Amino acid sequence: MSTPARIRVAIADDQELMRSALAMVVGSQPDLDLIGEVGDGAALVELCLRHRLDVVLVDVRMPRMDGIEATRQIVSRRDAPRVIVVTTFDLDEYAFAAIRAGASGFLLKDARAEEIVDAIRVVHAGHAVVSPPTTRRLIAHLVAAPATNDGEAQRVLEQLTAREQDVFLEVAKGASNAEIAKRLFLSEATVKTHVGHLLGKLGLRDRVQAVVLAYESGLVRPGA
Repeated sequence: MSTPARIRVAIADDQELMRSALAMVVGSQPDLDLIGEVGDGAALVELCLRHRLDVVLVDVRMPRMDGIEATRQIVSRRDAPRVIVVTTFDLDEYAFAAIRAGASGFLLKDARAEEIVDAIRVVHAGHAVVSPPTTRRLIAHLVAAPATNDGEAQRVLEQLTAREQDVFLEVAKGASNAEIAKRLFLSEATVKTHVGHLLGKLGLRDRVQAVVLAYESGLVRPGA
C-alpha cells in the first residue's frame, strides 16, 4: 500500500516569533511538509508561483501586501492551495474580508498546536475550518447589515430545490448538520447530501462561502 502524499504547507506572518512557532508545529507532524515561511503577502504569492502548495497559513496584517490581497491573488490561480487566515479575531476586523476573498477559514493566533494541525488536515480534505459556533460569532462581530438585494437573493434561491433552500438558510446562520437535521426533521446523512448539492449548484467551495453568499445577497442579516 502506497504512503499518502504529505501535505505541503507554507506560512506567511510578519512576526518572526509567530512564524517560528507555526513552523515548529508543522514540522513536528509526519504528514505535513513545510515548504517555506515568509514575512509578507507579496512574498507568499511569489512562493506559491514557485512551488506546488496544498495549504497556506496567512496573517492578515502584513507589510507590502496584506493577507486579504494575498489570499485573493492566490485563490484566483488554477489548482490554488487552500488558505487559512490566522487572526487575533477581537482586534482584527479584516478576517471576514479575507474569507470573502477566498480563504477556507481562520484560526485564532492563540490556537493550540493540535488545533492548527487538525485545521490544516481538514482544509486539505476540502472542508472549512470554521466551526458553526465560530461562524456565528464571526458574522455577528464583523458583518454590517447589507442592503436588501431581492434580485440577487431570488437568483440564488432559484438554483435550489425547496428543501435545499431550507438547508442553505440554516447553514448560513451557522447551524451544524446535527442542528439542521433536528430543526428540519431530517437525518444527518440527508442534510449532508443536501449541503453537498447546494454547494455544487452555487459554485461554492465550503460552508464558509455559503455564509458569505447568504449575507451578501441579503438572504440572511446579522442577528437573524
